Amino acid sequence: MERPRCYSPLALHLLLCLFSLRACSAASITAGTPDESELWGYVEVRPKAHLFWWYYKSPQKTSTPSKPWPTVLWLQGGPGASGVGLGNFLEMGPLDVDLKPRNSTWLHKADLIFVDNPVGTGYSYVEDDSLFVTSDWQQAADMTTVVRALAKEVPTLASSPLFLVAESYGGKYAATLGASIARAVRAGELNVTLGGVAVGDSWISPEDFTLSYTPLLLSVSRLDDNAGDEANNLQAMKYSTYGQDSQPGSNTIDGIMNGVIKQKLKIIPKNFTWGEQSDSVYNALVNDFMKPKIDEIDELLSYGINVTVYNGQLDVICSTNGAEAWVQKLKWDGLRTFLSLPRQPLYCGASKGTKAFVRSHKNLHFYWILGAGHYVPADQPCIALSMISSITQSPAS
Repeated sequence: MERPRCYSPLALHLLLCLFSLRACSAASITAGTPDESELWGYVEVRPKAHLFWWYYKSPQKTSTPSKPWPTVLWLQGGPGASGVGLGNFLEMGPLDVDLKPRNSTWLHKADLIFVDNPVGTGYSYVEDDSLFVTSDWQQAADMTTVVRALAKEVPTLASSPLFLVAESYGGKYAATLGASIARAVRAGELNVTLGGVAVGDSWISPEDFTLSYTPLLLSVSRLDDNAGDEANNLQAMKYSTYGQDSQPGSNTIDGIMNGVIKQKLKIIPKNFTWGEQSDSVYNALVNDFMKPKIDEIDELLSYGINVTVYNGQLDVICSTNGAEAWVQKLKWDGLRTFLSLPRQPLYCGASKGTKAFVRSHKNLHFYWILGAGHYVPADQPCIALSMISSITQSPAS
């Protein structure tokens, strides 16, 4: 979309242009609601490679000098799963898949940004198939370009700490993007405040997760001893059967994303079809799929950035045992003390039962979410909302 030009000598046109100054100066913002409570657009991160983003301003927004209002940037997994569609409408966005208000939306605690990442995911697209990212760090470079654009185009980011929150393979995105942002900030190349990085049920260390499968399934009687022996033989060959994400299902998500939502956004290419999972994106990252991102987590901790690990206790894909195993491999100097501390129980809502446990030391935090599988915000929305409030130090009551 060609951006408006503000060179008319007519005083009236100049006045109108001044009232719409952000539209005149912001190439990446292509649409939004009149009150700017929602903004969305494309960023051309590389020639012919376009990432789509969608920003929501919280109606509960408040702030104090000691607790500025936070912004959460959500990163879906896959790789190739759409955060704009799945995370937004199936997990924590303001509306559910039936376009009805979600009581547990994270907008109660923070502003939200969803990005269809990497290029080729969801509404994001490439004009040449050679432009799909082939590494997590290439993804991080593209997303750093998006964050740099958003820092200019979303006015709240100037004073709002940014929290990267991710799920599944998105944890690898968050780890590399977090490190990339931190380096850019330290070099004076990016003016944002990185408040923290949270990786939920995340594929940070593929080896530790695959090694956890056999004992986990045996412990819950999903395997008998014979099947366990066979699984151990496969495990010894370091063979992974992990495939594409089983995203929370809906018979209507494709319909709304290619129907009413596409019509609302107006800027999606006319003949473009949204998909919840891109096989092309997934296949392009195959060589990086089994590479761990523990070093990037260590880097974030060394900078003093808050890192949160959260896991659904019923997750098999990214099991809690696997997450505990990779955390124990951290080189962070506070690890020994962290591991020695007891877990604290957490409660939520009117229920008197324990909903989660948490352990914290300095800038590392680990949440064990009870009764949740791979999709914590969908499985346990109450404790997920409480957790995001704690992670972001939201001033919302």
